[in-house]
Amino acid sequence: MPSLMRTSSSPGHSPPDSPPDNGPASSPDGPLQDKLQQLYSARAARYDLELAPFATLRDEAIAALQLQPGRTVLDLGCGTGLSLPALRQAVGSRGRVIGVELCPAMLVRAQQRVAEAGWRNVELQLASAEQTVLKRTADAALFFFTHDLLQQASALPALLARALKPGARVVAVGLCWAPPWQPWSNAFVLGAALYSVASLDGLAQPWRHLAAALRVSQLERRCLDAAYLLQGCR
Repeated sequence: MPSLMRTSSSPGHSPPDSPPDNGPASSPDGPLQDKLQQLYSARAARYDLELAPFATLRDEAIAALQLQPGRTVLDLGCGTGLSLPALRQAVGSRGRVIGVELCPAMLVRAQQRVAEAGWRNVELQLASAEQTVLKRTADAALFFFTHDLLQQASALPALLARALKPGARVVAVGLCWAPPWQPWSNAFVLGAALYSVASLDGLAQPWRHLAAALRVSQLERRCLDAAYLLQGCR
């Protein structure tokens, strides 16, 4: 694994017509909360197909968590539970996987996945970032395509502080604007984001609030710069 560096905000690349970042985003409430619920509920039935092209990137993200048998890992914004099988395999039967999801329609599908597999060490929780309450702190956390969650600047530090052990590994993956000289990448990001996130704000550096809450972090770009992989430690 590449060595980790002190946390810093890597320069973002925005296409000329991309919306500006308007400072720290707030936690979802009111109309935004309603928009998130409507958006994610509408995507629940097709979510697995939408994320299928990124299966290799998911595998890379989970490998970057460096999980060991017996550990506890959080899947924040777990959606329909696509990451749960690999996370559970990594921590083994003595470990624990905790999935947290804001949208009931998404979580129902994750619950079905867990029930069909008969996993007794996978716990699912319906909660926002502020509402997430855990019985134990975790050794690692995964944010996989959780753009709207990562824009909640005020909620992220508190969530990590109460949910993760000091030194816990954190990995985040998602879409982002590519440099302006890669218009095809940005066309893909725009098309995907228009129906998959509540706001285009923050797409220049979607990782920035999370990186600021970590002690060390390292950023890498993937998929012709249309995606990022951030890994670090609390």
